[in-house]
Amino acid sequence: MNEVTTSQELFNHLFEACNILRGPINQDEYKSYVTPILFFKRLSDVYDEETQIALKESDGDEEYAAFPENHSFVIPDGCHWNDVRETSENVGSAIVNAMYGIERANPDRLSGVFSSFDDATWTDKTKLSDERLKNLVEHMSKIRVGNNDYAADVMGDAYEYLIKKFADLSKKNAGEFYTPRTIVKLLVMLMSPQAGETVYDPACGTGGMLIEAIRYMNNDQLTYGKIYGQEKNLSTSAIARMNLFLHGARDFKVTQGDTLRSPNYINNGQLQTFDCVIANPPFGLKNWGADAFETDLYGRNIWGCPSDSNADYAWLQHMIKSMNPATGRVAVVMPQGVLFHGGKEGEIRKQIIESDKIECVITLVGGVFYGAGVSACLLLLNNQKVPEHKDKICMIDATSIYTPARAQNFMSEDDIQKVFNLYSNYKDVLEYVRIVDVEDIRKKDYALSVNTYIQKKEQEVVDPAVVRQKYFDALKEVKEAEEKMKKLLIEGGYINE
Repeated sequence: MNEVTTSQELFNHLFEACNILRGPINQDEYKSYVTPILFFKRLSDVYDEETQIALKESDGDEEYAAFPENHSFVIPDGCHWNDVRETSENVGSAIVNAMYGIERANPDRLSGVFSSFDDATWTDKTKLSDERLKNLVEHMSKIRVGNNDYAADVMGDAYEYLIKKFADLSKKNAGEFYTPRTIVKLLVMLMSPQAGETVYDPACGTGGMLIEAIRYMNNDQLTYGKIYGQEKNLSTSAIARMNLFLHGARDFKVTQGDTLRSPNYINNGQLQTFDCVIANPPFGLKNWGADAFETDLYGRNIWGCPSDSNADYAWLQHMIKSMNPATGRVAVVMPQGVLFHGGKEGEIRKQIIESDKIECVITLVGGVFYGAGVSACLLLLNNQKVPEHKDKICMIDATSIYTPARAQNFMSEDDIQKVFNLYSNYKDVLEYVRIVDVEDIRKKDYALSVNTYIQKKEQEVVDPAVVRQKYFDALKEVKEAEEKMKKLLIEGGYINE
């Protein structure tokens, strides 16, 4: 096979692995097989690269080349890709033993990355015969996926394509773990994280927000140790860690756990704070733990506790509490209901508006998120607004800024640039932007529905008498045309008079 050079070609090769599994494995299960096998192959290829470097340094000293300090990860005896490739029977068991062996040997960095995919039944020969698994292993052996084979972003982008493809194949719950790439990019552009700042995603899914933040900061080494994520779903959190590794990220922290019930980042009994907090949490989450939040240990119920039937304002308050008091910013995707719902949510919204942390509200067209029928909005919050933004909120109606497509609407690079420019220019634009004083929002009972503030073009008013006359003129034309047609048909002998 020719050396694979582009993300798309690499993706095609990876997706071909799904075709080898097709039949006994349902398409919404592909990710539980292809993701770990790709990561296993990559770990082995990186290990081999590091071995070659160490051999060069030591004039071929194999004992020296095997020292753990010469490797990013430990691969125990019998757990390398080549060990599995040489196995001719019970291939599923060999794959599982190798993956779990690597995971156990690297508890700090790889805990759970393979065992999280507990729905994968590698050893069930009624599903996956040795022959099929050998085909899969041989297919993956055709390409090398080490650090020297691709730039990290090529490898990472190919994997992002794969995640998107998995999302396409299982639309109903895809939105839980995949946010469209351009919307992620727009959120990061709006937040503008700087190298050296901490970035935290409390609902990190497959890690897309964190990866885009690192990319925005040009993969600067100052990002090392500054990237944090938490994800409730076990296998999704494993995918996030693999995704970050595949994109070349280093020294990040992505942990598994329920953020609302049990946040993982705590310092001296207090919630850890960050410069940049960015997320697309699940919309309208039910049974999320309101009882415990009512008396939250970390004081996240700043302005009250939402009902257990909708966690949107719990997520928002968690993110606000996670902002660094001096430098903290939040960029979050929310359902548009948060802008106008009454009751407890309305009261919390009122308090957030009065805190003057809201910098911008952007409404998006419906149908740009997988599986989410509701329309979404982006909220930007800032603990230190510049003086000219104080007591003001920038309202942007971006519902007409999208690219229609057959399967679903999407936002193109041009679309997100247009939205970003509207925000950056920070001035009223007819039909699109209104810089609204908080006083005007008070008068509207603290509703943030963007379209109630945006100035629209004046509709041309037409006199009813003119409309009526146009109708009768059109009707007369139709009748005359009908008479003419009838006359021609009679003359031609097609109908009798």
